[in-house]
Amino acid sequence: MLSTSIIVVGIVLVIGLIVSLADNLMQIEAKKNNLDISKGQFTLFPSLSKWFGAKKPASIKDAPYHNLTKGFDVKIAGKASKEIAMGNAKTFAILPPNFNGMSPIPKVEVNVGDEVAAGDVLFYDKKREGINYVAPVSGEVIAVNRGAKRSIASVVILADKVIKHKQFATPDLSSVTRDDLIAFLKISGGLTLLNQRPFDVIPDDDVVPANIFVSTFDTAPLAPDYSFIAEDNAVAFQEGINVLNLLTDGKVYVGLDGRPGKVVSDTFKNVTNAEVHYFNGKHPAGNVGIQIHHIAPITTTSKVWTIGVQELISLGKLFLTGKYDAERTVAITGTSCANPKYVKTYVGANIGELIAGNVEGDNNRIISGDPLSGSKKSSEGFMDYRDDQVTIIEEGDEYELFGWLLPVSPRPSMSGTFPNALFSNFEFEPTTNTHGERRAFVMTGQYEKTLPMDIYPQHLMKAILTGDIEKMEGLGINELTEEDIAICEFVCTSKQPLQAILRDGLDMMQEQS
Repeated sequence: MLSTSIIVVGIVLVIGLIVSLADNLMQIEAKKNNLDISKGQFTLFPSLSKWFGAKKPASIKDAPYHNLTKGFDVKIAGKASKEIAMGNAKTFAILPPNFNGMSPIPKVEVNVGDEVAAGDVLFYDKKREGINYVAPVSGEVIAVNRGAKRSIASVVILADKVIKHKQFATPDLSSVTRDDLIAFLKISGGLTLLNQRPFDVIPDDDVVPANIFVSTFDTAPLAPDYSFIAEDNAVAFQEGINVLNLLTDGKVYVGLDGRPGKVVSDTFKNVTNAEVHYFNGKHPAGNVGIQIHHIAPITTTSKVWTIGVQELISLGKLFLTGKYDAERTVAITGTSCANPKYVKTYVGANIGELIAGNVEGDNNRIISGDPLSGSKKSSEGFMDYRDDQVTIIEEGDEYELFGWLLPVSPRPSMSGTFPNALFSNFEFEPTTNTHGERRAFVMTGQYEKTLPMDIYPQHLMKAILTGDIEKMEGLGINELTEEDIAICEFVCTSKQPLQAILRDGLDMMQEQS
């Protein structure tokens, strides 16, 4: 009897292994042929979430609904309150290093002392002449700062008290050709509001994107609430969508917040000329890259464009008014922020001026962006081009004796070492301490638990480190950008700089393209 049972169990295991191998081979072959495997049609094992996952809320009605089961929310105190103040920034800068692939020394069209209006050209990339990078405000050019090897680090403007705009003759959307539309976007600075994937670069003017994607919510720590920001900008948002439709032969997709209890602005819900998709899940569910993966993944031959909510509003205003309006509502956040709130300012605001009088303590990390993927700044620095969040948290430069052995201080962590699951809504007061040093890059399975994409992040990282271009492409590097992999870096036991590694890989891929 025992021997019969063992034989039956063995047969079942063998059959299971064969079926599992067949399922893997089916999906590998589908990816090789650029087929969309994200919807589960090329698998012998339909996801259990299709049967037992969260049910689609009745309020969503007929819109597609994606319930993501992977991810991790980093809950930090210091979220901006729903009040908007006028920002105090007086100087603004455009930073050429913010644009991937740009020549280190772009052609600067202004000199110190020149007066410019918002929309006037500041510089352009010598490799891509005709695409203008324009002034976000009017005023006097007070500095053209240089970095290593005489590269251009920033072009700084002291803003006028009342902003003056260059007036553009906007094309009629009902009759304009795509070529003429692209030409207008190039000279007006509108093309720089968009982003092209893979590689996260300013779009190629001769590329027709397969689709264009907009995410209307952000799940990163302390991220701004775009439903709150966009409430009074419905007309400009819709006009921006209308423009996007003329730039692609595919669809414009808009990702909406489908998490329980979240309020979605009518600006987003009532949008037309776009296909809306709701997403429910933990961070990084709000990342546009995650949404692309689950709606219409990037293939080895396709290119897609993306645009943020406030950039889309600027695009709409450009066509409604003929003016390049770089106004931004920025969330000032973090545990070292005395009064977390929203402020109105413009692209590239001076951070020190923006947060003056609103900082507690004298040993803080100032971040342009969110704590996971933002960049470290000094108080003399400027916000990065696409950022609409400033985060201020305590530095983690104090030695923690046996911190790894005696976890007595609560901290945001995916590790079961801390009883975080017992306090699911607790907001932590973190520091920048990594709680450990870089160590052997071992397989842990942590990345796969936090990244809701059909790729193997750790295998990809090792392929990048070894410079294996073919394997990098096969493992899905074209679908990723730094913000997507940032949550993996946060939970990484090996303390690897995954975002920097990924950027190296993307640069290698771009050189080969």
